[in-house]
Amino acid sequence: MAVSKKLFGTCETGEQIYLYTLSNEKGVSAQVTNFGAVLVSVKTPDKTGKIEDIVLGFDTLEDYRKNPSFFGATVGPNANRIGGAAFSLDGKVYRLDNNDSGNNLHTHMEGAFHKRIWHAQEGENGVLFSLTEPDGSLGLPGNRVVSVGYTLTEENRLELHYHAESDRKTILNLTNHSYFNLEGEGNGTIEDHVLCMRASHYTPVGNTPIPTGEIAPVAGTPMDFTKPVRVGERIREDFDQLKVTGGYDHNWVIDDFDGSVKYFAKVTAPRSGRTMKVYTNLPGVQFYAGNFIDTQTGKGGKVYGKRSGLCLETQFYPDTPNKPGFPSSVFGPDRFYDYTAVFEFGTQP
Repeated sequence: MAVSKKLFGTCETGEQIYLYTLSNEKGVSAQVTNFGAVLVSVKTPDKTGKIEDIVLGFDTLEDYRKNPSFFGATVGPNANRIGGAAFSLDGKVYRLDNNDSGNNLHTHMEGAFHKRIWHAQEGENGVLFSLTEPDGSLGLPGNRVVSVGYTLTEENRLELHYHAESDRKTILNLTNHSYFNLEGEGNGTIEDHVLCMRASHYTPVGNTPIPTGEIAPVAGTPMDFTKPVRVGERIREDFDQLKVTGGYDHNWVIDDFDGSVKYFAKVTAPRSGRTMKVYTNLPGVQFYAGNFIDTQTGKGGKVYGKRSGLCLETQFYPDTPNKPGFPSSVFGPDRFYDYTAVFEFGTQP
């Protein structure tokens, strides 16, 4: 195992941004940066041994300062959407940035965690990023200390560990927003990728991408990935949920949630043979098929567009603070935020 560091760029404030490369002896590597605690790249071999980058992203810091699709970002303090851009906690209403047609998405487009400079501490096989967030920042209560650690193992597991503590009750919901294309970033769409999830229920949305509060079975609908299915096989079906979000962009309820880290999903790319298994101890996952990736230039001049990558964002359910029936994302002095997501890479013939 090894961790190396190099300069990635300099911010207008003069603060230096670094790129950290984690590598193992099997030819797998990952790059992360202290700007936004972003996952910049994951390089893995295909079934013939050819190594390619499988994460959408950019070559320069300046592009990550824009990053409209949140490529590789650590999203927080609250990922996903909050209906009406507001919620109540202990009788007080907290109003957030109205940045998504009357709702709040990912807390704030410019001031949230994905565009902050994190403190970095290198380890033997990983990097720990941390930051502090003062009470009232971005409309949320509590003085908070937050960290996300990236570790790469010899078993080709990229492990993300999130931890946060707050001196007041607050809401927290962190996730990683990486877009994966197991054929190699920039090599076509992910519609031929095969997905299987241990998730027999999902949270339907209404006329906007805000969940209704219902937890519905996937059986008999295009939302059923309990057996392996091509991502593109049913994405254009005449189904109201797919029409609202332009394809898959919903929260799935992970089966048998009990707070322990469990395997819940597998993605397979048919041509390269690359596989990715995903594990978490969070209750939900937002599967986003990249329906609205704007046409843009990524790494090495490659052009990205609609469905160039897919996201499996482990998290609490969207709009959880306004849905009493959803698992609570309220944390404070008596409840630390401490969760894990694992991406395990492999191949099959």
